[in-house]
Amino acid sequence: MNFVVQRDGRTATAGDLAPLAFAGHAHFTAIQVRDGRVRGLDLHLERLRSASVELFGRALPEDRVRALLRTALADGPADLSLTATVYSPAGEFTAADAEPEVLVRTGEPSSGPPGPLALAVVGHERFLPAVKHVGEVAKTHLLRRAVEQGFDDAAFTDRTGAFSEATIWNLAFWDGTSVLWPDAEMLRGTTMGIVSRRLEALGVPQRVARITPDDVPELAGAVVMNSWTPGVAVRRMGSADLPQAPAFLEALHRAYDSEPLVTP
Repeated sequence: MNFVVQRDGRTATAGDLAPLAFAGHAHFTAIQVRDGRVRGLDLHLERLRSASVELFGRALPEDRVRALLRTALADGPADLSLTATVYSPAGEFTAADAEPEVLVRTGEPSSGPPGPLALAVVGHERFLPAVKHVGEVAKTHLLRRAVEQGFDDAAFTDRTGAFSEATIWNLAFWDGTSVLWPDAEMLRGTTMGIVSRRLEALGVPQRVARITPDDVPELAGAVVMNSWTPGVAVRRMGSADLPQAPAFLEALHRAYDSEPLVTP
């Protein structure tokens, strides 16, 4: 029998398939590489380890993962974006077991959108929120719906009405003196981890707090952050406007920049 794999009626190439190869049962970490080095490498490695244990019951040795990262960086430019995806060759929709493998993909570096952003407020809870897993159709769907409604992106509230995270972002808020992290089930991003530990080292107050849409008018600022950037200002959440908070943004970027770059 002759089997085919096609895209738009033609034989698919490796380039066609690469973005679709792991659209289901897999997890990943996204990294910005600068001068061949990485901030928060320990956080990325721990993310891959813990997610592999959750999804596959085992994790690849750290030295193996680091070797794969070094190989991917060896012949590339000094600055780039890198995504390391861990998957099971057994595929999805099966209970079959297999040793996890890693796909590493590199591309143009990014520093995120300039902002400030307007975020729609949407009730949504991710499955396995602590895992950065793939195949999340809801996030793209909700982003597209938010844009159709005149927003730039969407922020999520949980079943209790508290903010958790955004589509591809963590949320952080500012009360005028302290950084506020949402008290909710969510993915703790690597940039969030970097910023949090560096804020502590710099003596900037921070705390975890339950924040709802009703609290937004009383806040002194808000940002989104991910592997691209430690902070993009948010100007509106739902119908509530937020003030510009340059001191808040400066503190986040200063904290992030103080994290040393290391070689995998």
